[in-house]
Amino acid sequence: MSVFRRPRLRSLFRLALAAVALAAAASAQAAPERFRDLQIEVIGEGRPVVMIPGLNSGADTWTETCAALRADRVQCHIVQLPGFAGLEPIESEAFLPEMRDRLLAYLREGGLDQPVVIGHSLGGFLALQMAIAAPDAIERLVIVDSLPFMPAAINPQATPENSKAVAEQMRQSVLHGDRDSAQYRQMMSVFSRSPERVETIVEWGRASDRATGAKAMYELMTTDLRQQLDAIKVPTLVLSSWAGYAHYGVTEEMSRGMVRNQFANLQGVHIELSRDGYHFLMWDDPQWLQAQVREFITNAR
Repeated sequence: MSVFRRPRLRSLFRLALAAVALAAAASAQAAPERFRDLQIEVIGEGRPVVMIPGLNSGADTWTETCAALRADRVQCHIVQLPGFAGLEPIESEAFLPEMRDRLLAYLREGGLDQPVVIGHSLGGFLALQMAIAAPDAIERLVIVDSLPFMPAAINPQATPENSKAVAEQMRQSVLHGDRDSAQYRQMMSVFSRSPERVETIVEWGRASDRATGAKAMYELMTTDLRQQLDAIKVPTLVLSSWAGYAHYGVTEEMSRGMVRNQFANLQGVHIELSRDGYHFLMWDDPQWLQAQVREFITNAR
């Protein structure tokens, strides 16, 4: 009898432990909530970290990063912006200011006392806008492959006014481009080293509302935050990429100089460049990004 009883007891014990672990995971990860048309998934317990994805991107951009940060008792607030990756769009006169204000309202009304805010691409631009508008609302910023004025990365003489023609071309491309074409997939291939991840980006684009994406792209191309960066008083980490554009002759030093120039008015900014990652650094160079973020948010620089 004992020959069977002990293995059975051990099996029952393992099942009990698994049930406890599943219950703990379920209590730590609530279903995504809605706040003023934002969709926000709260995962874990501890220090709040708000994570904002980029243009046409899904909240899953941040899944692996969140999992890594939870070892440091971080509570992730992963945002899905309306109109992107399948979430229904909203009507707005100006998309970026509207998202900035709704995100800041989420911090206030959700009782998030000076969280860390992490943003990728358009999400990084929004994070900068949040810190400019409400300098005391955020404790630290992490900006992932985003710039305060995108056109100046290509043309140092760019201004919001002289960028309007190109911005309009890009707006029309977003509105009317063929997202099922091989050309579209090729355009997306510069954003990640992984073919599987490129397919995810393509699917997100197909599921995104064209009018929302076009409006957001136009605003990104015609809004210059560089002279407003001195309003940001919190520690800021900027993580950038360059490898995806190496075949165009872009070097690491060229990229580093461009990023430094863009953030010249942000006092005390800390800039790091990935040697391997493309635009989606959290996917292409995850250990590097996770180490950079964990060190930054747990230790004063």
